[in-house]
Amino acid sequence: MTGSKLKAKIDRLWLEFWQGGISNPLVVIEQITYLMFIRLLDIHETLDETRSARTGRSFTKKFGDDEQKLRWSNFYNIGDPEELMVLVRDDVFKHFRRISQGSHFAAHMSDGRLEIQKTSLLRTAIEMVNSLPLENKDTQGDLYEYLLSKLTTSGINGQFRTPRHVIKLMVNMIDPKPGELVSDPACGTSGFLVAVIEYIREINTTEAGLIEKDETDDDGNITVRKIFSGDRLRPEQWKHIQSDMLHGFDFDNTMLRIAAMNLFMHGVADPKIINQDTLSQSFEEKYPELEHEAFDIVLANPPFKGQLDSDGLSPEIYRSVKTKKTELLFLARILRLLKEGGRCAVIVPDGVLFGASNAHASIRELIVEQNQLEAVVSLPNGVFKPYAGVSTAILFFTKGGNTDRVWFYDLQEDGYSRDDKRNALLSPDKLGVNPDTALSDEEHVKNNLPDVLARWKERENSEVDRPRTSQSFVVPKAEIAENKYDLSINRYKEPVYEEVEYDPPLVILDQLDALEKEIQDDLKELREML
Repeated sequence: MTGSKLKAKIDRLWLEFWQGGISNPLVVIEQITYLMFIRLLDIHETLDETRSARTGRSFTKKFGDDEQKLRWSNFYNIGDPEELMVLVRDDVFKHFRRISQGSHFAAHMSDGRLEIQKTSLLRTAIEMVNSLPLENKDTQGDLYEYLLSKLTTSGINGQFRTPRHVIKLMVNMIDPKPGELVSDPACGTSGFLVAVIEYIREINTTEAGLIEKDETDDDGNITVRKIFSGDRLRPEQWKHIQSDMLHGFDFDNTMLRIAAMNLFMHGVADPKIINQDTLSQSFEEKYPELEHEAFDIVLANPPFKGQLDSDGLSPEIYRSVKTKKTELLFLARILRLLKEGGRCAVIVPDGVLFGASNAHASIRELIVEQNQLEAVVSLPNGVFKPYAGVSTAILFFTKGGNTDRVWFYDLQEDGYSRDDKRNALLSPDKLGVNPDTALSDEEHVKNNLPDVLARWKERENSEVDRPRTSQSFVVPKAEIAENKYDLSINRYKEPVYEEVEYDPPLVILDQLDALEKEIQDDLKELREML
């Protein structure tokens, strides 16, 4: 199935839910997630049965002999819409909740409930989910990624989703390794964790393991989709990736289900997606092994512009910054989550960079003086539209060590228009990071992301000597300390002045006389008309 045909199926399914009276995009995705997972249970059961018949090995059945009617392949054929509704709502979901035990992923599905009230919508939704290529692991991730993109285009609850190209830039710059432990303390739909999986598969795929498939859209245009097999990864590395590597935290049950399903569809059998507010005291009480120096990497776009009540807030975190602002509390939490030498990429509002309060200044001083702040990448204002126009930046730092100098990059364009429509400004092969695709000067001014990655890799070499008038440059730590640890790029960037030539004064006066005469002539003509 081509990418355009797959997207068209999702679009039609989405429209059916809206026409059926379910308009909240999170609920739509949640209900589609349930149906896809129910079908996947049957697909996996069939695969296990086939494998067992071939090898003679036993397996743990998901459906007993008296539960075969609850399998997707059986109830799919029920013709009576009322009978189908009763079976799915009362029996299938009851079975679904019962077997959802024993893994982090299944736990998020355990309180699943059918929200579809119309029998016609249920029948249509089942038929459409049945037509999706869920048995094809190569397309599962693409399918769910497109489904999640509806959160952005809907304009509702879009704050849960960071643009994918920004996530990919951050992951590429952090460069995660197969044996590391990665966390997102406010994971939302788990976009960062999925990007880690994709990155590791890509950089661990040999030329022989790369699969390229031509896909034709409805207009006849051919694009090439690359499938990275990760054939260089050893079995023990795969096991680590699928069960231990990724840890996401959130306290919204719906988002947790979507996050778990997103990772599951990208090949992670048991993602550690945990229902937990990482700023609360209960996090330290429930997960002492995770809340302190547990992770090699933290990637995050945590909530900001919020104020928390001190009741229930982690005393350790509150003492370190003495504030109730979420953007500062999350920075303190991230520093605690990281192992010594652990790396972080985190999106923060611009106020964190220059805020004058004691809490703002102290967290910046802490990051610069007791850790290694490596980079500040300023993002364009419209990057989070259509649902937010806040100015933000990405901080890159390593826990511990010493800050010698900080690399700044003024990212002005990300490849998309900065209005609410966020239309692509370049062809698909010129968007995103695409480090192997050379952009012309005309293309660079529309998409700075490849340049960010290329210059990041040179930050200790050629970047050191670039002038402050450039798009990227380096600032010594001593200068940052002198400026009260202000990290806003405009504090250090030097403006480019262009020489402007003016006409001589007498020429300008003659021009003014001519203009005045023209005005008087027009007024005289107007008076005569009256």
